[in-house]
Amino acid sequence: MNRVVLILLVLCTGLSSCKKGYDAAEQVRTQAAIDDKLIQDYIADKNLSTVAKRIDTTGVYYIVKVPGTGNDLFTNSTRITVDYEGRILTTGEVFTTSNKFHPTFSLGEVIKGWQLGIPQIKKGGKVRLLIPSRYAYGAFDQPDIGLPANSVVDFDIELLDITN
Repeated sequence: MNRVVLILLVLCTGLSSCKKGYDAAEQVRTQAAIDDKLIQDYIADKNLSTVAKRIDTTGVYYIVKVPGTGNDLFTNSTRITVDYEGRILTTGEVFTTSNKFHPTFSLGEVIKGWQLGIPQIKKGGKVRLLIPSRYAYGAFDQPDIGLPANSVVDFDIELLDITN
């Protein structure tokens, strides 16, 4: 009888110490809802609802300032030369800028929000992208540029050149 009581006691102790595990998928869904609300509230507050367009169901919004010209095909290997400025949406603080340096990137190596938004314009075009954290830098701090984790970002981008 003592063995049975001891086994039950150990089993109950083991089960009572179990906690709900880390649910990454739930955390991503929760952050996505927060980001989407921040962007939608920003668009409403700034009266951008007539010009801001959503890219499918991504939560990334774009505003074409200048459409550009040409019939450009974009792939992951497309080389883009850009001028840009990135701000934290909630504070307006600039966290990155090209400083008129005009860097060139492969489209496949930039953040997903850029991969989705830049093809909305052509060479010479200018676009503003409102990007939820899941399509920007995610749940990771970027201390080198002063960007907190889960930051919703706001980019102004000028597409200077495209090379396929």
